[in-house]
Amino acid sequence: MAGTAVLGRLTWRVADVVDVVTETPRVRTLVLDVPGWPGHRAGQHVDVRLTAEDGYQTQRSYSISSAPDGERIALTIVRVDDGEVSPYLTGLQPGDQLELRGPVGGYFVWEPDHGGPLLLCAGGSGIAPLMAMVRLRAAVGSDVDTRLLGSFKSRDDVIFRAELEQLAGGGLTVVHTLTASRPPGWSGYARRVDTDMLAEVGPGPAARPHVFICGPTPFVESVAEALVSLGHQPQRIKTERFGPTGG
Repeated sequence: MAGTAVLGRLTWRVADVVDVVTETPRVRTLVLDVPGWPGHRAGQHVDVRLTAEDGYQTQRSYSISSAPDGERIALTIVRVDDGEVSPYLTGLQPGDQLELRGPVGGYFVWEPDHGGPLLLCAGGSGIAPLMAMVRLRAAVGSDVDTRLLGSFKSRDDVIFRAELEQLAGGGLTVVHTLTASRPPGWSGYARRVDTDMLAEVGPGPAARPHVFICGPTPFVESVAEALVSLGHQPQRIKTERFGPTGG
């Protein structure tokens, strides 16, 4: 039975685009209906495959940004102007279709019965799988202490900004640092994530939080090293990173 389940997850499925949400000028969320979808855990990802008319195929992996919800999932995609895949995907409209398989990954996941506290650190679009965790937390009515620290170039680049503002409270603290430009009157962090910032945002190592870090490789490595230097146990720090893939 276990082998059958794995084969099911690795089957390519045709997904229908049912909605497209503009998150930022460069980021779109595709809401997909996936017939036969086996369900996913917050933090997992899917492989997306595109096939050209001449038969050429290419694949990319994208984290699922939605909480588990039947046969519907959401993928949040950053447009890379000279990319091979992202310009096409961010141009899709309701009624279009694409191929995907998954869910993939069982390490970088959180479920309500795992408890907390939670420390979620996102670099740019690395917020996608962490947002699935935040949305799941809200969906089940969990009040587990959760701190989300997101690093973005500017306020306009903050993905899920309005939704996070609505979800904040009830044990969820949302903090953003803007590394390139700030709006007038900005009183928040204005630098890259560092040891002092992580110590201030917390929770500290004594609370033994579940830590999830996602973003570009340099961001992930820097944040993980800073947390270890603060005394966090390496085995409680889970990371997922991405690098240049051609978009």
